[in-house]
Amino acid sequence: MRIAVLTACAAVISTAAASYAQQSADPSGIWLRDDGNARVRIAPCGGKICATNLWIGDTSKGEEAGDRLVMSLEPKSADTLAGTAYDAKRNRTYSITVQVSDKSLLTRGCILAGVLCKNVRWQPAQ
Repeated sequence: MRIAVLTACAAVISTAAASYAQQSADPSGIWLRDDGNARVRIAPCGGKICATNLWIGDTSKGEEAGDRLVMSLEPKSADTLAGTAYDAKRNRTYSITVQVSDKSLLTRGCILAGVLCKNVRWQPAQ
């Protein structure tokens, strides 16, 4: 009897967790940065999420096609993920939040314990 109760509880918990995961935000896709200078693919990579530059218009700030952020994100609400993003090119880790909607992404990356932050809006690529 005790095993049956524990099994039932485990099933309820795993179903609730799966349901929450399905409801959480998914930033996967190809996105255009609001300044028109970047086209980025966001997709799973291993157990993380990678944002890879597919195209960069103005490379004068050091951005190049192929640059990648490796993100470790957890759901914070139905439309928001939060965690860290590692930029291997600059050897820098940012705290990041990603707010997802059907028509846009809003990313907020911060360094220096949240003292220096930047918001970027993204539109789905056509």
